[in-house]
Amino acid sequence: MDQSKSQQTALHTMALAALGVVFGDIGTSPLYTMKEVFAVGHHPLLLNQDNVYGILSLITWALLLIVSFKYVCFIMRADNRGEGGIMAMLSLASRYAGGDPNQRKRIMMLGIIGACMFYADGMITPAISVLSAVEGLEVAAPQLESWIVPITLFVLLLLFWAQSKGTAVVGAFFGPVMLTWFTVLGILGGINISHHPEILKALSPYYAFMFFNTQPGIAFIALGAVVLAVTGAEALYADMGHFGRTPIRLAWFCFVLPALICNYFGQGALILAEPESIQNPFYHLAPDWALYPLIILATLATVIASQAVITGAFSVSRQALQLGFIPRMHVEHTSEKTEGQVYMPRVNWGLMVAVMGLVLIFGSSGDLAAAYGIAVTGDMVITTLLAAVVFHHLWGWSKLKTASLISVFLIIDLSFFSANILKIPDGGWVPLLIGLIIFTLMRTWKTGRALLYSILKSESMELVPFIQAIGAHPPGRVSGAGVFMTPNPDGVPHALLHNLKHNKVLHDKVIILTVRFEDFPHTSLEERVSVEALPHAFYRVTLRYGYMDEPDLPRDLVLTEAHGLTLDTMDTSFFIGKEILLASDKPGMAFWRKKIFIGLFRTAETITNQFKLPPNRVVELGSQVKL
Repeated sequence: MDQSKSQQTALHTMALAALGVVFGDIGTSPLYTMKEVFAVGHHPLLLNQDNVYGILSLITWALLLIVSFKYVCFIMRADNRGEGGIMAMLSLASRYAGGDPNQRKRIMMLGIIGACMFYADGMITPAISVLSAVEGLEVAAPQLESWIVPITLFVLLLLFWAQSKGTAVVGAFFGPVMLTWFTVLGILGGINISHHPEILKALSPYYAFMFFNTQPGIAFIALGAVVLAVTGAEALYADMGHFGRTPIRLAWFCFVLPALICNYFGQGALILAEPESIQNPFYHLAPDWALYPLIILATLATVIASQAVITGAFSVSRQALQLGFIPRMHVEHTSEKTEGQVYMPRVNWGLMVAVMGLVLIFGSSGDLAAAYGIAVTGDMVITTLLAAVVFHHLWGWSKLKTASLISVFLIIDLSFFSANILKIPDGGWVPLLIGLIIFTLMRTWKTGRALLYSILKSESMELVPFIQAIGAHPPGRVSGAGVFMTPNPDGVPHALLHNLKHNKVLHDKVIILTVRFEDFPHTSLEERVSVEALPHAFYRVTLRYGYMDEPDLPRDLVLTEAHGLTLDTMDTSFFIGKEILLASDKPGMAFWRKKIFIGLFRTAETITNQFKLPPNRVVELGSQVKL
């Protein structure tokens, strides 16, 4: 009995924590969704009972079908060793491709596009969320309208500045704040529903059907704004590894979903009774005395929502880095207890500049909403396509069963995506441009690294004949171990050749070290290291990491002792090949892409940042390579 109570308490604690991280984005959607649906100048949707009922019905069933049915019931079951998100889905789908390079390339392209859409969403979410919260000043004190953008920029500056401090301390307050937020959403909505209880008729899908039947064109256009109610659905899947399926499902069905529906229906009842409140229906739900506390609470909620997106951007960036899609860069771990809490300075400040730029360019949440939907719906479509591969090939579903379910998902996703395409002239081009730029950089880096590896491999000596030559004509040996890092374990590292050429000696133990990143989140200690003893005190060592593991070579090389190779970490030196790249007309990539790759290569941080190598024991030996 005590154990059962303890498990129940732990479950409720995890559900509360999930409130503070998982549901921030979707939980702040009521700030702007209804306002954007009926916003003057965006689309000709008249404010009348039939339209309000139709929109509320669409929002309700979008939440039920997309979030509850698609993500909570099905997508969250597709975990990669407990982890979720676009990278986890990509890894699962890639396993189906096996040795088919074309199939693997198509799946990889889908995953990269999904990651690019995630980055675009990560830039827009903080901008629109914080803007919409601060815009409550228009209702509370209209004379402060000109201060909305400066205050928003100041809040964002504080938010991004605080990232380097870590989220461990602040995170303790996230759950209670979001618990208060969702409670307030439900109460405000419930009070207004009680004044006009007939609004609950819109829970029926009949009104959504009639809305499309009587005004199909306008209803289709309205989908571009209705989708704002489900932004953040992908966070349920992305953060699954932190909390698990059950706490997220518990928080969603028992608390978040009822609170959201109550608030949307409360706004619907209010705008039918007071049409002028459509300028900002969320804040008009509250009495005058509660406006300033509500603005403060809404700002805290949007900061938390933004924090979750920014943290997600760090996590995806680290995964992309370890899978070879972006250059090496500095990664700081901000918590001794939680490995997933990382801070990446370049990602943080780049994201801040982009978010602030969006705030300055658009100036209001209404204008920015036009740019919001494409990234979200694009990510939804890609997740569905990758899920089809997982359902059929990994779960063993029949083609009929897979096609039936995926068709339902695609009809919904493509409907919302198509409606958002209409917003491209009004700002929808922004996430497309952001995604295109990031896609070009990621593909260039991945292709450039493959090209560089191919050139270095073709120019390297075979390792076994080299060791035989060493045995026939042994050079001088010095005490200690020399670790030579190389992506090609069968070739002689260039750094080893340069060291032998210039210093005329070798270490007592020569380790040819290759680091590999797998397509699953974590590797166990048992599978982390493999050692192959070669003649003349040469060793071929491979360290394997999952894409969410923290690489630490000095720490993990100690594991070689269990395989018969004992290393004194204080007497071990690391040798790294440092290539000087030159663009050429050689085939492989377009010349302009080679120039971009070289620029990225030169700005990448030293490898010590990625692998936690001690700088005083790292020797970089360079060679010139023409791409």
